[in-house]
Amino acid sequence: MPPAYLLDLPATPYAEALAMQRAAAAARRDGRLDRDLIILVEHPPVFTLGRRGGRENLLITASELRTKGIAVIPVERGGDITYHGPGQLVVYPLIDLNAAAIRVVDLVTALEAAMVQTAAHWGVTARGDTVHRGAWVGSRKLGSVGITVRRGVSFHGLALNATTDLTPFDWINPCGIQACRMTSLARETDRPVDMAKVRRRMADHLGRLLRLPLTSATLEDLAPMVREAA
Repeated sequence: MPPAYLLDLPATPYAEALAMQRAAAAARRDGRLDRDLIILVEHPPVFTLGRRGGRENLLITASELRTKGIAVIPVERGGDITYHGPGQLVVYPLIDLNAAAIRVVDLVTALEAAMVQTAAHWGVTARGDTVHRGAWVGSRKLGSVGITVRRGVSFHGLALNATTDLTPFDWINPCGIQACRMTSLARETDRPVDMAKVRRRMADHLGRLLRLPLTSATLEDLAPMVREAA
């Protein structure tokens, strides 16, 4: 298979990254984007509400949300409510699943495995779960998975807590699970975690698990292809 593009972004507002994903997925479906695309990014604080999500899993009021300056954005991915914020690596795989001969369940399993294998580099033993998808350390959730597929192309993806401030997770039932305890690589190891290394490890593992060679790209490289389809 041809190499997939790897787009390693700086911190980007969630709504901006979502618009980028939607445009790139449309471009991949109609062939204007000639390869699959993996996006690495962090987001400023935001809650996102997946297709199975309910506002009952948001445990603070609209007034408190405004005070904290955190938006709630409904999205088309699977799963329930989750939090994104600084220190959390978010990965969006935009893959033509038919061309890559990857089933949806295999993509979800690969995303879990990439988090598990990345965590292992910091001595953290994590596991996937076929019921509550994600990466778990004992009963503590280290990372989440939620994707959607439109006309054979995946988007949305995974979120791995590296150095994340976990406090905002106390304001929700993460992934719709009551009393779900969240964790991070920094909390599990009690030592500094280099986000640049987390990004590199994640990209390496995900490329290998999906059997997709990765080649670095910039927004400028991709803009002509994505802009035409947007």
